[in-house]
Amino acid sequence: MQDSEVIIERRGAAGIIRLNRPRALNSLTLAMIRAIAEALDGFARDADVAIVVATGEGERGFCAGGDIRALHESARAGDGLAGTFWREEFRLNHQIAVYPKPYVALMDGITMGGGVGLSAHGRHRIVTERTRLAMPETGIGYVPDVGATWLLPKAPGEAGTWLGLTGLDIGAADAIHAGLADVQIASSRLGEVIDALSTLPRGGSSIDVDTALQAFAEPRGESRLRQNVAVIDRALCFESVEEILAALGREEGEFAAETRRVLLTRSPTSLKLALHLLRAGRRSASLAECLGRELGACLQMLHNPDFFEGIRAAVIDKDRNPKWSPASVEAVKAQTVEKFLKPAEPPLLL
Repeated sequence: MQDSEVIIERRGAAGIIRLNRPRALNSLTLAMIRAIAEALDGFARDADVAIVVATGEGERGFCAGGDIRALHESARAGDGLAGTFWREEFRLNHQIAVYPKPYVALMDGITMGGGVGLSAHGRHRIVTERTRLAMPETGIGYVPDVGATWLLPKAPGEAGTWLGLTGLDIGAADAIHAGLADVQIASSRLGEVIDALSTLPRGGSSIDVDTALQAFAEPRGESRLRQNVAVIDRALCFESVEEILAALGREEGEFAAETRRVLLTRSPTSLKLALHLLRAGRRSASLAECLGRELGACLQMLHNPDFFEGIRAAVIDKDRNPKWSPASVEAVKAQTVEKFLKPAEPPLLL
């Protein structure tokens, strides 16, 4: 159904999932989450499906994340929709991570927040010259979620810390450097890629998929994160945001200065909680553990003034001038962070 928010189709051996809200940059609704999960279940049972491909309609983005306006309205109303959305979204992220068949994500254009959750947990992640990837949550009074606290600590050095705290967007080369993508392919050839994957034999393996993708692969460009690895690793290795800001202040060069300027615009509460969750993710044994921890924090976000203020400034009034409370990282007490660490009930994954 071409007017559906998610279009499910079969092409040869490929099961294809198309996010179909192009005017909203394919941002996710609860109905979309449920449709994707149902499609994955069906394709997993279908012996004639060798591979699943996830893509976004339109030329601007794969998926810009969850529909934060809807989450904001739900939180205001206290109707429980936001909590249900996060719970089902995180289960979908885990479903993708353990999916029994090769899962290919075409991360063309904007791929942020929930879009990273739909792609970076898959086995085969394709980026293009148009990819702009980010976990921008600290800029809206929220925290990196969808399993980002499992993915980002696995990036080289402190690159994941930089991504999770700053929320800045990166391109294809940086996404591959950070371990969030595997191969770069020109956006103009993605249709050919789907055609090639659809001809894979029944029971095709991930090796078959890799071989098919390599026929289209392009050399990656220069990674800004790789170029600044020494600064990133020196300045973002600390256990407190205050120490990170101080270390950035001691560094020379525009990259460190820009990073520090950006951090000072983010929600101080979000920065401290995000750093705690990223460090906890580094010590965790599984994605499921991280998702469960993230869900607990997200549910507490429904009582966090910065969450409402950040979304107001970003998508409602669009003044891009949030007034955070507290207004500085020094004013965020340890007890404030601790209240976000309450386990979700019931647990996310039994």
